[in-house]
Amino acid sequence: MLRSMSTMVRMPAVAGHFYPGKPGQLAHDIESYTRGAAEKLAAYGCIVPHAGYMYSGHVAGAVYARLELPRRFIMLCPNHTGMGAPLAIMSAGEWLTPLGKVQVDTALAESLKRNYDPLSEDTDAQLREHALEVQLPFLQKLLPAFTFVPITVGTNRYELLEGLGRAIATTLDETDDQVLLIASSDMNHYESDEITRIKDRRALDAVMKLDTRGLYEIVTRQHVSMCGFGPTIAVLTASKLRGATRAELIKYATSGDVSGDRDAVVGYAGVAIV
Repeated sequence: MLRSMSTMVRMPAVAGHFYPGKPGQLAHDIESYTRGAAEKLAAYGCIVPHAGYMYSGHVAGAVYARLELPRRFIMLCPNHTGMGAPLAIMSAGEWLTPLGKVQVDTALAESLKRNYDPLSEDTDAQLREHALEVQLPFLQKLLPAFTFVPITVGTNRYELLEGLGRAIATTLDETDDQVLLIASSDMNHYESDEITRIKDRRALDAVMKLDTRGLYEIVTRQHVSMCGFGPTIAVLTASKLRGATRAELIKYATSGDVSGDRDAVVGYAGVAIV
């Protein structure tokens, strides 16, 4: 930890573990995951997975390669560590990956905090959380420069999630710049491949309809262990308010497709919200 928020550099927590720690290998892997994209798609938001690149990098890469990428992002992820505030934002400083530093978008973060009181300035929630860190190298490889706002979501209260989405939409209404919303989420965890695909299909059916309440009910009542359903609800809410009318499934896979183990898998979905 450095002396102040303005000079803080958030160090990599999972480089060399979730993704290569050497810049050359990391760049090579990302190139392999982002090859061969079809015509670019303009989107309000997206859903991307956050597992180790060997399992989900090809799904995340398919999304990033398919989308028109702006130079500003709001990224939301679940809180896997349990550290920090329920809705934690970091509004200054830089994040370091093996490909270099990325600047936090202070102006955008401060606007978000003004528009939504439940957001707390909190770096503890960010320091060991992997789900946003693994997104940054994709953007670093595909863009010459960009800024982002990191938000870690540690609550499952629907009203707070929807409220966050509304505040994001209000904040974006106040800027003329293009901003892409990113919800970092894996899908169902550690059940058989067959069961996981069934559960994920139910959740994704709600996502395709932009049905936030339906997604919430499916995840909570049908025991779909989609870790980032909270960020997804917020991003879907904001995207709808901004004009989104549909979602497109770009790629789906499970960890069993790579490991060959179909008994206990994790699902990964790449979705564009357009």
